[in-house]
Amino acid sequence: MGDLARELALEMERWRESGLERTLTAPRAGSGSVDLVSNDYLGLSRDPAVIEAGREALTAAGAGGRASRLLGGGSEDHERAEEACAEWLGTEAALLFPSGYQANLGVVGALVGRGDAVFSDGRNHASLIDAARLSRARVFVHRHLDLDELAQQLAGARDVRRRLVLTEGIFSMDGDMPPLADLARVCAEHDAWLLVDEAHAAGVVGTEGRGAWHAVGDPALEHVLAARTVTAGKSLGVGGAFVCGSRLLREHLVNRARSFLFTTAPPPALAGSLVAAIAKVRTMDAERANLHALARELATRLGLPAPAGAIVQIPIGDPERAVELAAELGRKGLDVRAVRPPTVPENRSGLRAVLHSFNTAAEVDELARALDGTEPTAEDPAPRRNLERALFVTGTDTEIGKTVVSALLLRAAKRLGDAAYWKPVQTGDDSDTDTVGRLTEVAPHELMRPAWWLPLPASPHEAAIDADVAIEPRQLMDGLHGILRMLTQSRLIVELAGGLLVPYRITPTIETQADWLERMAPPHVLVARSGLGTLNHTLLSLEALRARHLEPRALFLVGDRHDSNRETLKSVGRLTRVFEVPRFAELSTRALDDWLDKNDVSGVFGP
Repeated sequence: MGDLARELALEMERWRESGLERTLTAPRAGSGSVDLVSNDYLGLSRDPAVIEAGREALTAAGAGGRASRLLGGGSEDHERAEEACAEWLGTEAALLFPSGYQANLGVVGALVGRGDAVFSDGRNHASLIDAARLSRARVFVHRHLDLDELAQQLAGARDVRRRLVLTEGIFSMDGDMPPLADLARVCAEHDAWLLVDEAHAAGVVGTEGRGAWHAVGDPALEHVLAARTVTAGKSLGVGGAFVCGSRLLREHLVNRARSFLFTTAPPPALAGSLVAAIAKVRTMDAERANLHALARELATRLGLPAPAGAIVQIPIGDPERAVELAAELGRKGLDVRAVRPPTVPENRSGLRAVLHSFNTAAEVDELARALDGTEPTAEDPAPRRNLERALFVTGTDTEIGKTVVSALLLRAAKRLGDAAYWKPVQTGDDSDTDTVGRLTEVAPHELMRPAWWLPLPASPHEAAIDADVAIEPRQLMDGLHGILRMLTQSRLIVELAGGLLVPYRITPTIETQADWLERMAPPHVLVARSGLGTLNHTLLSLEALRARHLEPRALFLVGDRHDSNRETLKSVGRLTRVFEVPRFAELSTRALDDWLDKNDVSGVFGP
């Protein structure tokens, strides 16, 4: 057994060096800082009526919840709060949980399990992510607000018992709102249920603050709405969380939601305050209008998209710079916090400014002036457009024919215009670049040199260790964009080394070829053997690609013709293009051209 304290210290040191360390700092009473960070959107945490209602419940029922609700815990105030929330949001019933995290774990785990499927937006809150994972259902993650990808995933999961789609009403980090009506229509078309987490929407949008579903949902599709969760520590200013839906859903949760069953009831004072907070929030349309005006003003001043609610995400990119900016603002009396991984994805660190009904136009002006000159690091669209000219060749394994397929694709690309070939990492003495050059008869300047050529014929990470070098994905990325900038009109065939999940490195963090692909999401094809074993290897590779939102443009099966494997992979793998490449009796340029004359692969290069 190792030294746990030493291991934890090393982990924290790595975390610190990455600019991701957090510390707990309690707000200082009377500090005078402008609150641009809390989720107390309407200031109800300090509302006298809300405080007094909590004090009365505290005196009448005591300090603690005493036990779980099914073991005599709770009070009449809990039921009053649930009735008030259900009436406010227009649902039949509601159930109070101690926190939003527990509410999401409870409702998702109660609705789905083994044999079911959960579909989660890539920007969902950690509570929804963990709820999906812990439910034991099969989990699909789609790109943020990509309803086409969601529809594809739903269509490919017809064999499950129940499908549950998870989204936020307003996303907690980006501050944007999903098209809930369209999302509900996708659910209806694919026999799926919808759960909307209204944590940052309830109290902020909709008449009487009734949330995102009330604001933009389709009443005709109410039947697909399984539940709504409302975290009561934000616009309501108190704490706890409600799951809202039908009376039958409430009964089901009372019996099946483990995070409700096996936890002590929230304190009566919390429930009492919630009754008063719900009554107050329904009357605050003017405060909501002021909040929205301030948020839109800040976004406009910073050149950012208009937010759906109170949250303005200011992209910075580098986590250390985000922390530095937050500290600089703090010294000016503006309390704005940095958001960094894992709260947000890699390269999306920034500042999360939160506007409140009690903020002023002068405070927004001060913040905008303080950030003047800090340009948001929105992704440059030029590299993204250039990537459309690159076609990556990935594989299920090594020695399966990727180089031959790369040569075929290069030869096909040359029929359409200028083209070039690049193998970023080459291991061993045999040069795949030379092989492709011989088979395609392209000019030497159309064969790019590998970024790393490592002598040991092994996995890239092992060959790199043997050569005492490190393969840096950032340098690979720079090399790729450099080639595309140099060859302004050329298509580029990029052949990866070995199988899809082969590592480039394993320390300080594991970095596989699939991880590199995920960051870029370039056009790509998958190469597999045609014979025995291909079903398992190919379907696993497809699953790994799609888990990273990567959809291959084609599958190439190399080897003896195998009709059953081809048709099975086309059907089960949900593939529109499957090509069979034989083991050529004579591997030559003429053989490649003969195959291309019979097989039109132009579609893999895109429109």
